[in-house]
Amino acid sequence: MSNLPQIHSVVRAAEPKQARQQRTGIRRWVNLPFLLVILCLVGYGLVIVYSAVSVDEDYSFTRQLQGVAAGLVAMAVVWRLDYRHLSGLTMLFLVINVVLILSPHIPGLGTDAGMGAKSWIRIGMQVQPGEFAKITVVLLDASVMARYGGRLDDPKEYCKALGIMLVPFLCIMTQPDLGTGLVYLFIGATAMVVGGARPKFMLITLAAAIVAFGALMALDEAILSQTGEYKILKEYQRKRLFVFMNQDGANLSEEGYNLKQAQIAIGSGGLFGKGLFQGSQHALGLLPEAPTDFIFCVLAEELGFFGVMVLLLLYVALILLCFRIAASAGDMFGMVIVMSVVGMWLFQILESIGMDCGLMPITGIPLPFVSYGSSFMVVNFVMLGLIGSVWSHSMATKRS
Repeated sequence: MSNLPQIHSVVRAAEPKQARQQRTGIRRWVNLPFLLVILCLVGYGLVIVYSAVSVDEDYSFTRQLQGVAAGLVAMAVVWRLDYRHLSGLTMLFLVINVVLILSPHIPGLGTDAGMGAKSWIRIGMQVQPGEFAKITVVLLDASVMARYGGRLDDPKEYCKALGIMLVPFLCIMTQPDLGTGLVYLFIGATAMVVGGARPKFMLITLAAAIVAFGALMALDEAILSQTGEYKILKEYQRKRLFVFMNQDGANLSEEGYNLKQAQIAIGSGGLFGKGLFQGSQHALGLLPEAPTDFIFCVLAEELGFFGVMVLLLLYVALILLCFRIAASAGDMFGMVIVMSVVGMWLFQILESIGMDCGLMPITGIPLPFVSYGSSFMVVNFVMLGLIGSVWSHSMATKRS
């Protein structure tokens, strides 16, 4: 009897094992470095938005907080879903994309977003369906490329995949919303590269796109001579291209005004900035759309080069963590999802910052996790949830 273990010793021996199982369960669902970077990035963005909206009655910081709260809930829900069940729903995603993007054309539902673009709907509140369609575009493109197992070298299959991926872009151009359309194209291009499409095919596609764009511009000039107005590319879009290509000759009182004010704000920030809530360009109303399109200028003016570097380092940390998650993905579908989201973010970051600095044409593309917009914030959190789902289920598969 003396050699038998006592009851209390058995319980104590079982406790470490139970604790280990609980910790394993937590590690399965929680990627702490990933979550830490997300919280830092979102918190940093909220501080900048608060400063930008504090002098502008057209925006509500409470609404931005509501977007973050809704986004966190959406991220948690999507994170727990098994993304692998979505890989065979290509046609469903295609239909959802078409319905979402074309919904602003429904009489009585769509509203004019200004400058002739009809990209919003009113369902008790204003919603931009094209923004939410980014989620289904990622899933659509990933499900298409997952079929080929990392190798797409058949010309017919390439054309088929390309045709499916172009549908959302063609739909969004009926609004027209060129900025969102470019995001769709970049998501598709990233999916193609990661999914194993031959570089030769993609180069031919790029060349054909450039030729097609030139042909459309020539056609638009011909239409102008007949009707007296442009029909394909809107007048404001042409002005933005003109400003980008001829910045020194742009009219500062008209089309070049936004760019010049953005550059003044960025340049005046110096090394450490003027101080939080001390920016003069947006406070005096000289910088239009400061909380959305030109939020980077607010950051650069108030926190300077140092504040900009903090933001860029947070972006780099997020992207590197996503690379690790993509590399550990258990299947092609998961890897393409993660890399397509990364491609989307990289394009939005480069375009949003680049257009404020005069290095890219002004397209109105917001800065991820920083620009004002509750719908935009929710969409980005859903993307984080998809990445988290890939990570957690990949880890669970490896441990089983």
